Amino acid sequence: MPAQIIRNFLDGNEIKYISINHSKAYTAQEIAAVAHIEGRRLAKTVILKIDGKLAFAVLPASYKIDFEMLRNSIGNENVRLANEQEFKDKCPGCEVGAMPPFGNLFNCETFVAASLVEDEDILFNAGNHTELIKMKYSDFEQLVKPKILRFSTKYKT
Repeated sequence: MPAQIIRNFLDGNEIKYISINHSKAYTAQEIAAVAHIEGRRLAKTVILKIDGKLAFAVLPASYKIDFEMLRNSIGNENVRLANEQEFKDKCPGCEVGAMPPFGNLFNCETFVAASLVEDEDILFNAGNHTELIKMKYSDFEQLVKPKILRFSTKYKT
């Protein structure tokens, strides 16, 4: 169901995209591997709590949030990861850990890591653990109107 909501949203805005089905995978790095995509090209969505409000942070799968950078970028010390109980009802039908990066569809502010802007395309979970959506980053930015910030660092390998 969430994938269909996203497809309807994209179709309604006449956005071109590709749907990619893959075997069930749960972590962003696992998804990148089964879909044969570089981790830096797959966007993952992390749900945050900022001053008691939910927000979406979107960053490459091969990166992690640097909370000090994020706090400095938004000028707010009251930032933490949201727990499942806080957001499971906000995005009905979405599987936990497979949230699409469309905070605007769920009345949430969206922050995008500056490193994602460098790529022409964005790939992300379609609300489940078996489907990705690929679209032009410029179309994503036009639809979501995220705040582009520096708040992530690469995982050390």
